[in-house]
Amino acid sequence: MGETVLGVIGGSGVYDIDGLEDARWIKVDTPWGSPSDEFLQGTLGDQKLVFLPRHGRGHHISPTGLNARANIDAMKRLGVTDILSVGAVGSLKENLSPGMFVLVDQYIDRSHLRTKSFFGDGLVAHVSLAHPTCPRLTDLIETALQNEDIAYHRGGTYLVMEGPQFSTYAESQLYRSWGCDVIGMTAMPEARLAREAEICYVTVAMVTDYDCWHDGHDNVTVESILKVLHANADNARQLVRALAPSVDRHGELCYAGCDRALDNALITAPEKRDPELIARLDAVAGRVLGSGAD
Repeated sequence: MGETVLGVIGGSGVYDIDGLEDARWIKVDTPWGSPSDEFLQGTLGDQKLVFLPRHGRGHHISPTGLNARANIDAMKRLGVTDILSVGAVGSLKENLSPGMFVLVDQYIDRSHLRTKSFFGDGLVAHVSLAHPTCPRLTDLIETALQNEDIAYHRGGTYLVMEGPQFSTYAESQLYRSWGCDVIGMTAMPEARLAREAEICYVTVAMVTDYDCWHDGHDNVTVESILKVLHANADNARQLVRALAPSVDRHGELCYAGCDRALDNALITAPEKRDPELIARLDAVAGRVLGSGAD
């Protein structure tokens, strides 16, 4: 286990991190195509940090158009060990009010137009996704939120819809009946791919509205979302600054095993593995494929 590098993937107006030193934008090429943007790399105190604007600077990439494989692969190539993913969501619960942060621990993936794995024909792998977020990183985030007096709720199921349209009233009620807590468009396949890449990952969902189920509130509009979103962005940047000093693992493995997710995941016999796919997996799976990655 090498040094800890904190990765931050931010939509929802989280484009600048105050106090980032030696900051520079760098381009990363990946075998999976182009990431959403260049990566902002620097240090926050003593902690190395890498930031990616999920939708690109200026928010020009739709949720469906995100190249999540390239984004996660590039994070891995930059040495990222822990990812804090922040993004806007609608609330499906009365107690999760606009402005609150939700530390997601489960997902229901209803997206259907996205490539969801680094693996496939030529090298089949099955990672466990029963507990898709890292409890160790969640503990650290919770402490940071408490220290900064930011309203939050620990635990919640994030319904990932394809978008780009918001839900119908019937869909919103359906997802509530399933016990979902928040709804958004970006956390999958991001969380799946982070697990395949053996990166500790947590989604912090920033509530902007009550979706359209809540009879006491107006239907969701971009204008209403943006108003709360800008307030949330300040708190998100505050969270990053508070979290950074605590994430260093000092060379220790993650107790939850996120960084060893591929240990028993590869199914394809070595002699049947596709050399071209193996080459593309040099960063993501190099630890178990012997490509020299650590």
